[in-house]
Amino acid sequence: MAQKVILIHHGDSHRKDRAADQLEQLGYDVQHFHLYSGDTLPAFDADVAGTVIYGGKYCITDIPDMPFLQDEIRWLERCMAAGLPVLGMCQGAQMIAHILGAEVGPLDGEPCEFGYYELETLDPAFMPEGLRVPQAHFHGFGLPDGATLLARSAGFPNQAFRFGEKTYGFQFHPEVTKQMFQDWQDAPWTAAHTQRKGVQSRAEQDALADEAQIAVDPWFRDFLTKLFGPAS
Repeated sequence: MAQKVILIHHGDSHRKDRAADQLEQLGYDVQHFHLYSGDTLPAFDADVAGTVIYGGKYCITDIPDMPFLQDEIRWLERCMAAGLPVLGMCQGAQMIAHILGAEVGPLDGEPCEFGYYELETLDPAFMPEGLRVPQAHFHGFGLPDGATLLARSAGFPNQAFRFGEKTYGFQFHPEVTKQMFQDWQDAPWTAAHTQRKGVQSRAEQDALADEAQIAVDPWFRDFLTKLFGPAS
């Protein structure tokens, strides 16, 4: 039975994220790849149980000029065609939406979400109403033809979708722990977002963090368990 899950990152982190931790707890051989820094993906064989594509600084418009993003697109296409569990978060979701023919990029007025934002669920079986989640993005995606919209927010109408049975795209970051988000708050790149429309103040982010993190952790772990199932 397939035992390894391929995690593709677009930046470095010194902390274990929630997705990697839960997949390890499910018994998978979790393998991390940073193609932007020279890693190459493994062979696509029967031992691959699924993949997770993380967020990052790259945009869909970067794909023609960056061969590693082209490799990621091909990897996603193979996983999706094989019916494996596929989860894209933020940039990862935008890449899936792009593969499926949807528009990706800034919304009218160029709003940004950075902080903890409440989602409206369109499927209570997918997510409880009013879940507040970590966000860090200023691009969004259209809903691909044939996809099911699962959640939205006040500022971004497409926050989560499912395509087929096992491909999911999330605009938000349920994998990000409180400590990881604090790293983002203190990172130099954050300054470029603080004045954007829709960004929460640091005080508001800090006030919302504990309640949001306590709620998103069990939901996301349960979601991953249902999507991937335990390794044999």
